[in-house]
Amino acid sequence: LEKDTIISHYKILSSIGKGGMGEVYLAQDTELDRKVAIKFLNEELSKDSDKVNRFIQEAKAASALNHPNIITIHEIGKYDHGRYLALEYIDGETLTERLKKKLRFNAALDIATQIASALDAAHASGIVHRDIKPDNVMLRKDGLVKILDFGIAKLTEKRTSDVESEDKTAVQVNTSPGMIIGTANYMSPEQAKGQKVDARTDIFSFGVLLYEMVAGRLPFEGEGPMEVIASIINREPAPLDGMGIPDDLVQIINKTLRKNPDRRYQTIKGLLADLNDVYDELKFQDKLEKTVQPSSADRPDTRVFKGTTAADVHNTTAEGANDSIAFKRSSFNKIAVGGLALLLISLAAIGYWYFSSSSQINSIAVMPFVNESGSEDVEYLSDGMTESLISSLTEIPDLSVKARSTVFIYKGKNKTPKEIGDELGVEAVLLGRLVQRGDNIKLSLELVDTGTLDAIWSQSYDRKMSDLVTLQSEIARNVSDKLRLKLTTAGQEKVAKSDTEDPKARQLYLKGIYHLNKRADRNGAQELAKAAGFFKEAIEQDPNYTIAYTGLADSYTLLPFWGLYRSTEYLPKARQSALKALELNNDLAQAHASMGNILLFEYDWDGAEREYKKAIKLDPKYANAHKWYGDFLATKEMYDEGLQNYDKALELDPFNPSTLFGKYKSLADANRLDEAIELCKKFIELFPEQSRVHFNLSTIYLEKGMERESVEQYWIGMKKYGVNEAEIQSRKDIYKQEGFNGLKRNFLERNLASIKTALEKDKNAVINYYSVARTYAELKDKEKTLEYLNKAYQDRDPKLTDLKRTRDFDFLRDEPQFKELVKKIGFPE
Repeated sequence: LEKDTIISHYKILSSIGKGGMGEVYLAQDTELDRKVAIKFLNEELSKDSDKVNRFIQEAKAASALNHPNIITIHEIGKYDHGRYLALEYIDGETLTERLKKKLRFNAALDIATQIASALDAAHASGIVHRDIKPDNVMLRKDGLVKILDFGIAKLTEKRTSDVESEDKTAVQVNTSPGMIIGTANYMSPEQAKGQKVDARTDIFSFGVLLYEMVAGRLPFEGEGPMEVIASIINREPAPLDGMGIPDDLVQIINKTLRKNPDRRYQTIKGLLADLNDVYDELKFQDKLEKTVQPSSADRPDTRVFKGTTAADVHNTTAEGANDSIAFKRSSFNKIAVGGLALLLISLAAIGYWYFSSSSQINSIAVMPFVNESGSEDVEYLSDGMTESLISSLTEIPDLSVKARSTVFIYKGKNKTPKEIGDELGVEAVLLGRLVQRGDNIKLSLELVDTGTLDAIWSQSYDRKMSDLVTLQSEIARNVSDKLRLKLTTAGQEKVAKSDTEDPKARQLYLKGIYHLNKRADRNGAQELAKAAGFFKEAIEQDPNYTIAYTGLADSYTLLPFWGLYRSTEYLPKARQSALKALELNNDLAQAHASMGNILLFEYDWDGAEREYKKAIKLDPKYANAHKWYGDFLATKEMYDEGLQNYDKALELDPFNPSTLFGKYKSLADANRLDEAIELCKKFIELFPEQSRVHFNLSTIYLEKGMERESVEQYWIGMKKYGVNEAEIQSRKDIYKQEGFNGLKRNFLERNLASIKTALEKDKNAVINYYSVARTYAELKDKEKTLEYLNKAYQDRDPKLTDLKRTRDFDFLRDEPQFKELVKKIGFPE
C-alpha cells in the first residue's frame, strides 16, 4: 500500500514488515488521533477460507484477553482487497532482535516473568497460544513486554476436559487434521507429534525461550525443521552447568523442558511463582554485592546461589556419599548465606539510625500513568490518578515531588528513568500502567532509582472501580513506605486522606481535572465548560467534596478569559464555590488561592493579596499560589517581585505553561525584550503544538524592529491556530502588496467586521469588549477605545487588571476618562 492511503479511518504511514499471511503497516487512526499497526491479509489468502478463519481466530483470541502484556486488538475490518486487523502499535523491538545482544539474568528474568504473566491470563481464559517464540514477543522502549500473534491460538471457552486433540483444534481453525502447528524450534514434543495439547505445550515453548535467553543458544537445533523436531522428541538439551546460571533457575528450565507433559509444570502460575522467587533472590544478591565489596582476588566469577557446584559432587567416589556431601555443603552454604544476610541486615539497621539521610529517597517524579486500555475515554483516569498521587505525596515533609505540569511534558515520550532523573534532578521515578475493562481496573507500578536504575519496588493492584478511593489511599501509603520515609501517625493520615469516600464522585472529579488541564489555545472555553460540568456532578454526588468546589471555582473564574462567558454571571458562581470550600476546610491552600483570583477580578486588591499570602503560608509547595501571586504583583507593575514568585513557582513546577507564559508577559511588560524572546523560544521547544506564543513572539520582534522575524512567527502562529492554507495565502498576498501595516489594518478590520456581524445576528451576543478596545487602540481611535473599555468594566472583565501594565493604551494615559476608569478599578498606588 502507498503512503497516505486511507483504509476506513486509518491513514497508512509506512510499512513495518511482511509475514507469511500478509503485511503490517504503521497507520494513523484519524478518529482517535493515535498510531496503530494494521495487519492486512494479502489478497490471495483473503480468498482462502482457511486463512481467513485463522485471521479471525487471532482477533478473537487476543481480544478475549485483558492484560498489559498482551497486544490489544482494536478492531477487525474489511476493505476492497480483503481483511485487516487494527492492533496496538508497539514502539520497540522483538525479542529476536534483543537476543542478538547478551542478556543479563535480571533482564532475562524480567522479560520471562512478564511473558509468564501474559500466558497465565491466556490460560485462565481457556486460550493456548501454541506459538511462543522470540518473534512473537515485543519489548517496548520502557521495558514492557507484549505477546503477539494469536493466529494459531486455541480458543476453548467451553472445555469439557483439560486437554483436546491437536486434530480437533486443527479442524477448529480449518487447517488439515493432524498437521503440525507452530514453529519448529519452540514446539513441544506432543505438538511436534500432532498429539493432544493443552496449556502445558506453552510451558514447554516458554522453557525453550527461557533457555535461549539465559544460555544464548537454543536447546534443540538441527539443519532443517524435521531434524529440529527429531531433536525435540528424542534428545535432551545440552546441560546448563558451568555457565554461572543460578541452580534454581536451571531446575526451573529443566522442569519446563521435560518431554512428558505430566512431569512438567502443570500450570504457568506455579512456574511464575518459582520464577519470581529466583528473581527476588537475584535482586537480593545484587544488594548484598553492593553492600559488601570483596577484594578482586576473593570475588568469585559468578554469584553465590542455593545449591552446590559439580565439583562438590564429584569430590567423592561413593554415590551415597556424594549425595550426603552435596546435601551437607548445600545446607552449610544456605546457613552461611543466611547468617551473612542477617548480619548485613543488622548492620544496615544500625547504619540507618546513623546515616538515615542516605537511606531514603528525597525527591521523586510520578510519571504520567500509561493508559493501556485501548480507549481514549479512560485517559482521564490514568491522568487523574497520576495527579492525585502527586498531590498526596506533596503532603510529605522534606520530600520534593515534581508537579503535574512538569511530569506531563513527558507523556507519550520514550524517556528512560536515567534521562528523566538527570533532567528533573530527582532520585526516583514512579512508573505506572493502567488498564480498565468495564468495572475492573488494574494498575501496575514500579519505583525506580534513577541513579542505579534498580527497581526499588513494584506491585500490581487489581480492583473494582468502586474501590477507586481506597486504592489511591493505599498506593500513597505504599509509595511513601517504599521511599523509606518515616511518617508520624498524623502524617500517614494526611498522605492517605481523601476528600470523599464516594468512588463515583471521585471518578467525576478526575474527569473534571482532566478537562481543566486540557485548556489551551482555541479550545479552552469548551474544555473549561466540560470541567465545570463534571465538578458540578461530583458535588451533587458528594455535597461535602471540598476539592471539587475549588475545581468548580477555578473553572468559573477562568471561563471569562476566553471571551465567550460574562464575568458578571460566572464570578459570583466562582465565589460561591470557593466560599463553600473554605467553609468545609479553611486550611486548604487551593481554596484560598482560588479566592485570591476571584477577589482580584472583583478588583478587591487588598483581599486578593491577603488570600494569596495565606495560600502560600498554608502550603509553600503549592506552585499555583506562587504563580498567581506573581500575576497579582505584575498587575501592580511590581515586576521584580512578581518575577521572584514566578521563579519560585517554576522551581516547584519547571514546565508549567501558564507560569512560563506569565513570566514572559512580565518580562515583555518590563521591557526586558531579549529575555522575553529567549523564554518564548523555550516555551515553543516545550509546547510545539501551541499557537499563542508565536503571536507573542511576533509582537516582541516587531517592537525590536525585526519585521522579517515578526512576520515569520505570525505565519507559524496562524497555521498552528488552524487557519486554512488559502486564508494564510490571502494574508501573505496582502502583506506582499501593502506591507506589515496593511496586513495589520486588514486583520483589525476583519475583527471589527466579525463583531458587527455577530451583533446583527444576536443583539445579546457575548462580546469580548476588552479585545474590541485593544483593536481600536491599535487603530489609535481614542473614542471607541474608551467606549469599549468602559463596557468591559461594566462586564467586570478580569483582563482589565492588566490595564496599567500593558503598553496598548499608552496613548490614553492623560485622558480624564481613562484616569477615571483606572480609579474605578481601584489599582493600588
